[in-house]
Amino acid sequence: MAGSHGKKYRDARARVDTSRRYSLDEAIDIVISTSYARFDESIDTAIVLGVDPRKADQNVRSSVVLPHGTGRTQSVLVIAKGEKAREAEDAGADYVGAEDVIEKIKGGWLDFDKVVSTPDMMSMVGRIGKILGPRGMMPNTKTGTVTFDVSRAVNEIKAGKVDFRVDKGGVVHVPLGKVSFGSSKIRENFAAIAEALLRVKPSTSKGAYVRGVAISTTMGPGVKVDPAEVKAVAS
Repeated sequence: MAGSHGKKYRDARARVDTSRRYSLDEAIDIVISTSYARFDESIDTAIVLGVDPRKADQNVRSSVVLPHGTGRTQSVLVIAKGEKAREAEDAGADYVGAEDVIEKIKGGWLDFDKVVSTPDMMSMVGRIGKILGPRGMMPNTKTGTVTFDVSRAVNEIKAGKVDFRVDKGGVVHVPLGKVSFGSSKIRENFAAIAEALLRVKPSTSKGAYVRGVAISTTMGPGVKVDPAEVKAVAS
């Protein structure tokens, strides 16, 4: 399989000791220094949790406002009526509507990244659940996207709020920012994610909660991080 990757990837891979779990600072430095793409690559983290996602009480899901954002501004659709629709517009929502936008979405319109809904509109939003759900866009109380405080919801998303949810394999994938952020901003974003993850640890989770951590750029190899770093940076 070595031939399936280009020389730059193989060179970057050669600088990573795959048998080692690095400190967070070391891992971030390696990821940034081995970035080779001609564009400003995103940096992401994958965290393996000791949970069983099939159990409802262990289906870890929440959100966090990254102190330095993700490096890209997300477009927000707010589904609301009347005063709350005007509040969403004043807060800087990109799109605001009710039945009209739901019909547009049914017709294939998806020019937005996040959806916020007031609770009274959720029965209507449920009609497009099969469209929004698989894309991770369905409003949810756990991520603060079902709320009457639409102004706050819009402002948080614009400020760099990210949602995270454990997948079927027990892994949480979260963006940390861009290579251009530099190591200190990436570290601070990681610390915010670590705090949020520990805050929503299920009481029924047995054994080690954080079992594996890796950081990588869009194009580069993954760098393993000592799982103990999650608790260390969160505290």
